[in-house]
Amino acid sequence: MQQTKTQNKVVVGIDVGGSTTKIVGFRRGENGEETLIAPLFVQATDPITSIYGAFGRFTMENELALTDIDKVMMTGGGSSFRSQPIYTLPCNNVSEFECIGLGGLYLSGLDEAIVVSMGTGTALIHSKKVGDMTEIKYLGGTGVGGGTLLGLTQKLTGVGTVEHIEKLCAEGDISKVDLRISDISKNRTYENMKDNLTVANFGKVSDIATPEDIALGVANMVAETIAMVAVFAARGCGVKDVVLTGNLSTIAPIRKTFEGLDQFGVNFIIPENAQFGTVIGAALHESHKCV
Repeated sequence: MQQTKTQNKVVVGIDVGGSTTKIVGFRRGENGEETLIAPLFVQATDPITSIYGAFGRFTMENELALTDIDKVMMTGGGSSFRSQPIYTLPCNNVSEFECIGLGGLYLSGLDEAIVVSMGTGTALIHSKKVGDMTEIKYLGGTGVGGGTLLGLTQKLTGVGTVEHIEKLCAEGDISKVDLRISDISKNRTYENMKDNLTVANFGKVSDIATPEDIALGVANMVAETIAMVAVFAARGCGVKDVVLTGNLSTIAPIRKTFEGLDQFGVNFIIPENAQFGTVIGAALHESHKCV
Protein backbone atom coordinates (compact mmCIF):
# COMPACT_ATOMS: atom_id res chain seq x y z
CA MET A 1 0.00 0.00 0.00
CA GLN A 2 2.88 2.36 0.86
CA GLN A 3 4.55 1.58 -2.46
CA THR A 4 1.39 2.55 -4.36
CA LYS A 5 1.17 5.80 -2.44
CA THR A 6 4.76 6.87 -3.19
CA GLN A 7 5.25 5.46 -6.71
CA ASN A 8 5.99 8.15 -9.31
CA LYS A 9 6.77 10.51 -6.45
CA VAL A 10 10.02 12.47 -6.39
CA VAL A 11 12.59 12.26 -3.61
CA VAL A 12 14.61 15.46 -3.50
CA GLY A 13 18.19 15.67 -2.25
CA ILE A 14 19.78 18.94 -1.11
CA ASP A 15 23.47 19.42 -0.27
CA VAL A 16 24.04 22.68 1.59
CA GLY A 17 27.66 23.77 1.36
CA GLY A 18 29.46 26.89 2.52
CA SER A 19 28.73 28.98 -0.58
CA THR A 20 26.91 26.62 -2.93
CA THR A 21 23.78 24.55 -2.52
CA LYS A 22 23.09 21.64 -4.86
CA ILE A 23 19.78 19.94 -5.47
CA VAL A 24 18.65 16.86 -7.39
CA GLY A 25 15.67 14.54 -7.56
CA PHE A 26 14.86 10.91 -8.26
CA ARG A 27 11.45 9.90 -9.58
CA ARG A 28 10.25 6.47 -8.48
CA GLY A 29 8.67 4.32 -11.15
CA GLU A 30 5.96 1.72 -10.74
CA ASN A 31 8.56 -1.07 -10.77
CA GLY A 32 10.78 0.62 -8.20
CA GLU A 33 13.25 2.08 -10.72
CA GLU A 34 14.68 5.50 -9.92
CA THR A 35 15.04 8.11 -12.66
CA LEU A 36 17.44 10.99 -12.15
CA ILE A 37 16.11 14.52 -12.56
CA ALA A 38 18.92 16.80 -13.73
CA PRO A 39 20.76 18.40 -10.81
CA LEU A 40 21.46 22.10 -10.42
CA PHE A 41 23.14 24.45 -7.96
CA VAL A 42 22.67 27.96 -6.63
CA GLN A 43 24.88 30.37 -4.72
CA ALA A 44 23.66 32.51 -1.84
CA THR A 45 24.96 34.40 1.15
CA ASP A 46 23.43 32.17 3.81
CA PRO A 47 22.23 28.53 4.08
CA ILE A 48 18.50 29.19 4.51
CA THR A 49 18.37 31.53 1.53
CA SER A 50 20.25 29.03 -0.63
CA ILE A 51 18.04 26.11 0.47
CA TYR A 52 14.81 27.83 -0.48
CA GLY A 53 16.35 29.39 -3.57
CA ALA A 54 17.55 26.02 -4.84
CA PHE A 55 14.24 24.34 -4.01
CA GLY A 56 12.21 27.02 -5.75
CA ARG A 57 14.34 27.00 -8.88
CA PHE A 58 14.42 23.20 -9.03
CA THR A 59 10.65 22.78 -8.75
CA MET A 60 9.98 25.57 -11.25
CA GLU A 61 12.43 24.36 -13.90
CA ASN A 62 11.14 20.78 -13.62
CA GLU A 63 7.46 21.79 -13.34
CA LEU A 64 7.04 20.03 -9.99
CA ALA A 65 4.27 20.78 -7.54
CA LEU A 66 4.64 20.10 -3.82
CA THR A 67 2.23 17.18 -4.24
CA ASP A 68 4.71 15.58 -6.68
CA ILE A 69 7.36 15.34 -3.96
CA ASP A 70 7.48 12.55 -1.40
CA LYS A 71 10.19 13.92 0.87
CA VAL A 72 13.40 15.94 1.04
CA MET A 73 16.74 14.48 2.13
CA MET A 74 19.35 17.01 3.21
CA THR A 75 23.08 16.83 3.86
CA GLY A 76 26.11 19.10 4.12
CA GLY A 77 27.27 21.40 6.91
CA GLY A 78 24.67 24.05 6.15
CA SER A 79 21.77 21.61 6.51
CA SER A 80 22.01 21.97 10.29
CA PHE A 81 20.56 25.48 10.01
CA ARG A 82 17.19 24.08 8.90
CA SER A 83 14.86 23.48 11.83
CA GLN A 84 11.46 23.26 10.10
CA PRO A 85 9.91 21.30 7.21
CA ILE A 86 10.31 22.78 3.74
CA TYR A 87 6.82 23.96 2.77
CA THR A 88 5.32 21.21 4.99
CA LEU A 89 7.29 18.48 3.18
CA PRO A 90 8.94 15.76 5.32
CA CYS A 91 12.63 16.64 5.55
CA ASN A 92 15.43 14.47 6.97
CA ASN A 93 19.10 15.23 7.54
CA VAL A 94 21.42 12.39 6.49
CA SER A 95 25.13 11.62 6.91
CA GLU A 96 27.33 13.44 4.42
CA PHE A 97 29.84 10.57 4.38
CA GLU A 98 27.12 8.06 3.52
CA CYS A 99 25.88 10.37 0.76
CA ILE A 100 29.39 10.64 -0.70
CA GLY A 101 29.71 6.85 -0.79
CA LEU A 102 26.28 6.23 -2.29
CA GLY A 103 26.66 8.96 -4.89
CA GLY A 104 30.10 7.78 -5.99
CA LEU A 105 28.95 4.21 -6.60
CA TYR A 106 25.80 5.35 -8.41
CA LEU A 107 27.69 7.67 -10.77
CA SER A 108 30.46 5.17 -11.52
CA GLY A 109 28.27 2.07 -11.73
CA LEU A 110 30.77 0.24 -9.51
CA ASP A 111 30.08 -2.08 -6.58
CA GLU A 112 33.17 -0.98 -4.66
CA ALA A 113 35.46 2.03 -4.79
CA ILE A 114 37.31 4.67 -2.88
CA VAL A 115 35.10 7.73 -3.34
CA VAL A 116 36.89 11.06 -3.03
CA SER A 117 34.83 14.18 -2.40
CA MET A 118 36.88 17.16 -3.55
CA GLY A 119 35.18 20.25 -2.19
CA THR A 120 36.61 23.06 -0.10
CA GLY A 121 38.56 20.28 1.62
CA THR A 122 38.77 16.61 0.71
CA ALA A 123 37.13 13.52 2.23
CA LEU A 124 37.77 9.87 1.35
CA ILE A 125 35.19 7.11 1.70
CA HIS A 126 35.47 3.34 1.17
CA SER A 127 32.11 2.35 -0.29
CA LYS A 128 31.11 -1.24 -1.01
CA LYS A 129 27.84 -2.95 -1.95
CA VAL A 130 27.12 -6.07 0.11
CA GLY A 131 23.82 -7.69 -0.80
CA ASP A 132 21.08 -5.09 -0.48
CA MET A 133 23.22 -2.87 1.73
CA THR A 134 26.11 -0.48 1.15
CA GLU A 135 29.01 -0.47 3.57
CA ILE A 136 30.32 3.04 4.10
CA LYS A 137 33.59 3.75 5.90
CA TYR A 138 35.06 7.21 6.34
CA LEU A 139 38.83 6.91 5.87
CA GLY A 140 39.84 10.47 6.63
CA GLY A 141 40.83 13.32 4.37
CA THR A 142 43.00 16.34 3.86
CA GLY A 143 42.53 20.08 4.23
CA VAL A 144 43.95 20.46 0.73
CA GLY A 145 41.11 21.08 -1.70
CA GLY A 146 39.23 23.79 -3.52
CA GLY A 147 39.77 26.24 -0.69
CA THR A 148 43.52 25.75 -1.06
CA LEU A 149 43.37 26.34 -4.81
CA LEU A 150 41.33 29.53 -4.55
CA GLY A 151 43.14 30.91 -1.51
CA LEU A 152 46.70 30.37 -2.72
CA THR A 153 46.10 31.60 -6.26
CA GLN A 154 44.42 34.71 -4.88
CA LYS A 155 47.40 35.53 -2.68
CA LEU A 156 50.07 34.53 -5.19
CA THR A 157 48.59 35.84 -8.44
CA GLY A 158 45.72 38.13 -7.48
CA VAL A 159 43.26 35.85 -9.26
CA GLY A 160 40.64 34.07 -7.17
CA THR A 161 37.86 32.78 -9.41
CA VAL A 162 37.71 29.34 -11.00
CA GLU A 163 37.14 30.72 -14.48
CA HIS A 164 40.19 32.99 -14.32
CA ILE A 165 42.35 30.32 -12.69
CA GLU A 166 41.57 27.94 -15.54
CA LYS A 167 42.58 30.61 -18.07
CA LEU A 168 45.87 31.22 -16.28
CA CYS A 169 46.65 27.52 -16.00
CA ALA A 170 46.06 27.00 -19.72
CA GLU A 171 49.06 29.23 -20.43
CA GLY A 172 51.27 27.97 -17.57
CA ASP A 173 54.53 26.01 -17.76
CA ILE A 174 54.87 23.54 -14.89
CA SER A 175 58.59 23.08 -15.58
CA LYS A 176 59.16 26.62 -14.24
CA VAL A 177 57.63 25.69 -10.88
CA ASP A 178 57.96 22.00 -9.94
CA LEU A 179 61.06 19.87 -9.50
CA ARG A 180 60.61 16.62 -11.44
CA ILE A 181 62.43 13.33 -11.90
CA SER A 182 63.93 14.57 -15.17
CA ASP A 183 65.57 17.43 -13.24
CA ILE A 184 67.47 15.15 -10.86
CA SER A 185 68.27 12.07 -12.96
CA LYS A 186 69.36 11.33 -16.50
CA ASN A 187 67.94 7.81 -16.12
CA ARG A 188 64.48 8.13 -17.69
CA THR A 189 63.31 5.01 -15.84
CA TYR A 190 64.67 6.10 -12.45
CA GLU A 191 63.32 3.67 -9.81
CA ASN A 192 60.63 2.69 -12.37
CA MET A 193 59.14 6.19 -12.22
CA LYS A 194 58.23 8.39 -15.17
CA ASP A 195 60.57 11.29 -15.74
CA ASN A 196 57.74 13.85 -15.45
CA LEU A 197 56.77 12.72 -11.94
CA THR A 198 56.92 15.51 -9.38
CA VAL A 199 59.72 15.32 -6.81
CA ALA A 200 58.85 18.60 -5.07
CA ASN A 201 55.92 20.91 -5.70
CA PHE A 202 57.29 24.44 -6.06
CA GLY A 203 60.74 22.94 -5.69
CA LYS A 204 62.11 24.73 -8.78
CA VAL A 205 60.35 28.07 -8.91
CA SER A 206 62.03 30.18 -11.57
CA ASP A 207 62.72 33.88 -11.03
CA ILE A 208 60.86 34.49 -14.28
CA ALA A 209 57.86 32.30 -13.40
CA THR A 210 54.70 34.07 -14.52
CA PRO A 211 51.31 34.19 -12.76
CA GLU A 212 50.23 31.56 -15.26
CA ASP A 213 53.05 29.25 -14.16
CA ILE A 214 52.30 29.84 -10.48
CA ALA A 215 48.57 29.16 -10.91
CA LEU A 216 49.32 25.91 -12.70
CA GLY A 217 51.76 24.96 -9.95
CA VAL A 218 49.09 25.47 -7.28
CA ALA A 219 46.50 23.45 -9.23
CA ASN A 220 49.03 20.66 -9.81
CA MET A 221 50.01 20.59 -6.13
CA VAL A 222 46.37 20.37 -4.99
CA ALA A 223 45.55 17.57 -7.46
CA GLU A 224 48.72 15.57 -6.75
CA THR A 225 48.23 15.82 -2.99
CA ILE A 226 44.68 14.51 -3.23
CA ALA A 227 45.78 11.84 -5.71
CA MET A 228 48.48 10.42 -3.46
CA VAL A 229 46.21 10.39 -0.39
CA ALA A 230 43.69 8.47 -2.52
CA VAL A 231 46.36 6.05 -3.75
CA PHE A 232 47.37 5.22 -0.18
CA ALA A 233 43.72 4.76 0.80
CA ALA A 234 43.09 2.46 -2.16
CA ARG A 235 46.13 0.33 -1.39
CA GLY A 236 45.13 0.08 2.25
CA CYS A 237 41.65 -1.15 1.32
CA GLY A 238 42.80 -3.41 -1.52
CA VAL A 239 40.76 -1.41 -4.05
CA LYS A 240 41.77 -0.45 -7.60
CA ASP A 241 39.08 2.10 -8.47
CA VAL A 242 39.03 5.68 -7.17
CA VAL A 243 35.96 7.76 -8.01
CA LEU A 244 36.51 11.52 -7.95
CA THR A 245 33.54 13.73 -7.10
CA GLY A 246 32.95 17.32 -6.00
CA ASN A 247 33.45 20.74 -7.56
CA LEU A 248 37.19 20.29 -8.14
CA SER A 249 36.42 17.45 -10.56
CA THR A 250 35.14 20.02 -13.08
CA ILE A 251 38.28 22.18 -13.15
CA ALA A 252 40.39 21.57 -16.27
CA PRO A 253 43.95 21.61 -14.78
CA ILE A 254 42.83 19.37 -11.90
CA ARG A 255 41.36 16.83 -14.31
CA LYS A 256 44.47 16.95 -16.48
CA THR A 257 46.73 16.12 -13.53
CA PHE A 258 44.67 13.07 -12.61
CA GLU A 259 44.66 11.88 -16.21
CA GLY A 260 48.46 11.81 -16.13
CA LEU A 261 48.72 9.71 -12.96
CA ASP A 262 48.46 6.20 -14.35
CA GLN A 263 51.47 4.52 -12.76
CA PHE A 264 50.29 3.92 -9.21
CA GLY A 265 48.10 0.87 -9.79
CA VAL A 266 44.74 2.64 -9.36
CA ASN A 267 42.09 3.82 -11.82
CA PHE A 268 41.06 7.45 -11.35
CA ILE A 269 37.50 7.87 -12.56
CA ILE A 270 35.68 11.19 -13.04
CA PRO A 271 32.09 10.23 -13.96
CA GLU A 272 29.49 12.45 -15.56
CA ASN A 273 27.83 14.76 -13.01
CA ALA A 274 30.77 14.13 -10.65
CA GLN A 275 30.30 17.53 -9.00
CA PHE A 276 26.86 16.39 -7.82
CA GLY A 277 27.96 13.11 -6.23
CA THR A 278 27.07 13.99 -2.64
CA VAL A 279 23.64 15.45 -3.37
CA ILE A 280 22.79 12.44 -5.55
CA GLY A 281 23.72 10.24 -2.62
CA ALA A 282 21.40 12.27 -0.40
CA ALA A 283 18.45 11.72 -2.72
CA LEU A 284 19.25 7.98 -2.87
CA HIS A 285 19.71 7.62 0.88
CA GLU A 286 16.06 7.02 1.66
CA SER A 287 15.90 3.91 -0.54
CA HIS A 288 19.35 2.47 0.20
CA LYS A 289 20.53 0.82 3.41
CA CYS A 290 23.90 1.98 4.69
CA VAL A 291 26.01 0.32 7.36
